Amino acid sequence: MDFSPWVLFTDIGLISLLLLAGTIIRAKVGFVQRMFLPASIIAGILALLLGPNGFKVLPFSDQMGTYPGILIAVIFGTLPLLSPRIDWKAIKTRVGSMWAYSQLAMVLMWGGGLLFAILLLNPFWDGLHDGFGLLLAAGFVGGHGTAAAIGATFAQNGWEEATSLAMTSATVGIISAILIGILFIKRGSAKGHTSFLASFDELPNELRTGLIPPGSRIKSETDTVSSISIDPYVFHLSIVTIIAMGGYYLSQLGAMLLPSVVIPAFSLAFLVGLLVKKIMNMTNTEKYMSTDVVNRISGSATDILVAFGIGSISVSVVLDYAVPLILLFVFGLCYAFLFFSVFSKKFFPQYWFEKGIFTWGWTTGTVAMGMALLRIVDPKGESKTLDDYGLAYIPIAPVEILLVTFAPMLVLQSQGLVFVGIVAVFALVIYLMSMKYNWLTRKKTS
Repeated sequence: MDFSPWVLFTDIGLISLLLLAGTIIRAKVGFVQRMFLPASIIAGILALLLGPNGFKVLPFSDQMGTYPGILIAVIFGTLPLLSPRIDWKAIKTRVGSMWAYSQLAMVLMWGGGLLFAILLLNPFWDGLHDGFGLLLAAGFVGGHGTAAAIGATFAQNGWEEATSLAMTSATVGIISAILIGILFIKRGSAKGHTSFLASFDELPNELRTGLIPPGSRIKSETDTVSSISIDPYVFHLSIVTIIAMGGYYLSQLGAMLLPSVVIPAFSLAFLVGLLVKKIMNMTNTEKYMSTDVVNRISGSATDILVAFGIGSISVSVVLDYAVPLILLFVFGLCYAFLFFSVFSKKFFPQYWFEKGIFTWGWTTGTVAMGMALLRIVDPKGESKTLDDYGLAYIPIAPVEILLVTFAPMLVLQSQGLVFVGIVAVFALVIYLMSMKYNWLTRKKTS
């Protein structure tokens, strides 16, 4: 099929049809509601079954696997626009434990997954790529966006199967986050571990169906510019698109100047976003940008990315790697469970279950999955878990960008163990800092 604007339009139309079908299925089918699967996951599964990698009922183009690489540049480009002004005092004095806990959970999964594969998988399976272990964190901690980024980086360097495997990792992660997370909540509420949820049966209906009734809807700020001049959504979409396009052109320039080094477009889009945010702050024009609209653009890009990403998975490739993939996923789930059940109690004397289940959600799926689980156990936000994580993520975000950018580069340069060593040293420093922080906190309160 020759690619054209109409082919792109058809691909978007088909995935839109499946997203709508996923929304209806979530709203009407009881067992799907009980699994709390997002509509984008349902749409992706339908695209996989009915698309070119399944029964070939829907005529998606062969560009289906390219769209996630574009959308991740959009998502990363919006991150600086959504970040608040940094309050280092609040980060240091209020959320030190949340920062240390979250930072350790993230970096150790990157390093631990790679080390697990190097020691226990690569020696026993011929043909496994040196970067196979990175697929765990790319899918679990990162989600489909990071999976698209890591997969694209490896694909550009000759490992074509990486994208399908990374998308599989992200899909397994999200499904595990929800299904196993729900079991944890049911068991936790029965044992009295939850602080704000007496019974799982108390959940409001909109959490099950995904449909919000009129009385429960939250109003958002959208009209920062007059529609007489330009529609507010077009205004914000233009800013986001320019940032993503800037990241793409910078990556092309980098490929020309340094042919041996592949710098992903999404990383450079993040830098362009930082520059745009700085310019807007300097010119006092940031007040005309609505974070509500930018957040909706980012969320929409994520839903479409997830649907296309799952639909583009090559089932034959996944089957070829089935055994090492299963072992890698089992390791990742055990690791995430350790943080939820053991370390959350050590780091958080108060509301350990709420903060732990939130972290379970984002270390196996995405932050959105963590938020969904947190809303079940803490519907009014009384534990302040999300507020604390939002502050803690400010210094975490640059580390995550560095990991996503340079981890595959080091592996491609045969420096996988060097990366593991760097992660181990960094994690040790964080742990020692957290111990000092906890000691100072106890000293002040005693």
